[in-house]
Amino acid sequence: MRLSLICAALATGLLATACQPVREQAPAAVPVATAPAPSVPADDNLNAVLWVQRSAEYRAAAAQTYRAATDHLDAALKQADWDALVPEERGNPARGLKPAVILDIDETVLDNSPYQARLVRDGAEYSDPTWDAWVEERKAKALPGVVEFARAAHARGITLVYISNRAVHLKQATLDNLRSEGLPVADDGVFLGLGTVVADCEQDGSEKDCRRQLAGRQYRVLMQFGDQLGDFARVYDNTPAGRQALLDRYEDWFGERWWMLPNPTYGSWEPALFDNDWRQPRDARRAAKRAALEVAR
Repeated sequence: MRLSLICAALATGLLATACQPVREQAPAAVPVATAPAPSVPADDNLNAVLWVQRSAEYRAAAAQTYRAATDHLDAALKQADWDALVPEERGNPARGLKPAVILDIDETVLDNSPYQARLVRDGAEYSDPTWDAWVEERKAKALPGVVEFARAAHARGITLVYISNRAVHLKQATLDNLRSEGLPVADDGVFLGLGTVVADCEQDGSEKDCRRQLAGRQYRVLMQFGDQLGDFARVYDNTPAGRQALLDRYEDWFGERWWMLPNPTYGSWEPALFDNDWRQPRDARRAAKRAALEVAR
């Protein structure tokens, strides 16, 4: 999920201490100049982006999520009252509606780690212009397992509804990218991006509840997929405690109606640690995140 106010290159706390290789002693007559070790902040997103790009563990986690979801499709289809929308976002009966699944796009269907890698390389933070330019490149790759799941759902007559915080002006580039990766996209391009107007529902920032309601007016939602809690239900209190309360309330839905993809590189969990105030200097935000570290229980 991409929130336009989210700084995608910020902390994950996953960077391990670098180990310097042992070098042979140079002859005394040939002095060797050594550069000072670079000062690298421990939360510069390097390890998180590398984990997404290079680890077999990340690919395994994504693939097993979509494989398990595929195994649940038939059971969800058979239960006429099965619905993956929370009651607050279901404004009409789901029974008898056409089946659909709702998928977030970024870090749920498409992998944007090359964009994150550029930010790490350049020491930069997320910005709308650089993000838009990346989306227009249409180069994001599909996550492991998602194409197979999407095709299995499509073969069962299930519509894929893409609810993304990519802005509506990026619709064509996004649909082109999805199709190039083999994702089924309905002829009318079922893409509900940030800025979609929903009658009788006032959107709050980048929250997706209005767009989920819009999808629910037409479809019985069998499953939802995302990499953030806000991809499944509205987060009214974006604090650690508020987020935990939402998880506790719907914990049993995960692995049946809701399917979470791993994303250590950015997310709404991050600003929850510094009072959701992106106006703070980068060092202040980093200090708040470091203060949230648990070194013992």
